[in-house]
Amino acid sequence: MAAKYAYYPGCSLHSTGSEYDVSFRAVCEKLGIQIDEIKGWVCCGTSPAHCTSRLLSLALPYENLLLVERMGATDVVAPCASCFSRLKTAVHEAAEDPDIAGQIREVLDAPLPESVNVLSPLEIFNDGTPIAEAVTKQWPGLKVVCYYGCLLTRPSKVMQFDECEYPMAMDELLASLGIATLDWSYKTDCCGGALAVTRTDVVLKLTHDILEEAVAVGANAIAVACPLCHVNLDTRQTEVEQEYGTQYGLPVFYFTQLMGLAFGIPPAKLGLQKHFVSADALLSGVRED
Repeated sequence: MAAKYAYYPGCSLHSTGSEYDVSFRAVCEKLGIQIDEIKGWVCCGTSPAHCTSRLLSLALPYENLLLVERMGATDVVAPCASCFSRLKTAVHEAAEDPDIAGQIREVLDAPLPESVNVLSPLEIFNDGTPIAEAVTKQWPGLKVVCYYGCLLTRPSKVMQFDECEYPMAMDELLASLGIATLDWSYKTDCCGGALAVTRTDVVLKLTHDILEEAVAVGANAIAVACPLCHVNLDTRQTEVEQEYGTQYGLPVFYFTQLMGLAFGIPPAKLGLQKHFVSADALLSGVRED
């Protein structure tokens, strides 16, 4: 029986991170995983909500979890690291604080769901699904560093996902596809996502440090699992090069795009044409299995 999940895309995957959405859908279809987008979902609130109102930042995620429950689903997958973080945080805080749970119930005028499980795509792909069997293409020259960002694993008591400071889920997943992943020390360093508009100077510095370390360890590509991280590392790469007088030309992939390429899904169906840094030259050395 095919695995089935409620799907919460969040705002980014319907806009700036649309290639994450299309590649995730394509990979799930290839693997026979059914994902049903939540009808009527609302924004999780992300940084603006939790910076202004604790109650709002928890009620918005729970509005979506109520919709999941009404779908008859028990598992919801949230690809965006920020959405994943806000949904998990809401569940954790409501469980820890009866008073805030009561306030959320009052705002939503409904009992809170007790059996909805919030998952990252990395979890559903690492649950024993026969990933390697779907591989039809390989790129022997591809050397990737996996960048998890600062939200996917932190704080550990809330996220309960992988190893907080040195996660390996993405590395292991890509390695199972025959993609070489490299060890590095910037897996969970912040790229400055929340400061993308207000403090671009900080973002450029943080992004520069990440790109520098990726190149230093021998990587020719970066894999990410967060649309905010992708925006900074891909779309701002030219700005970083101009600011620091360097040249990277380092393609930044969503890990689902690399999965799709390994499965033989055409690049156009994975949204690769949307990236600012082209991967065409890097992917020219394909090998058919």
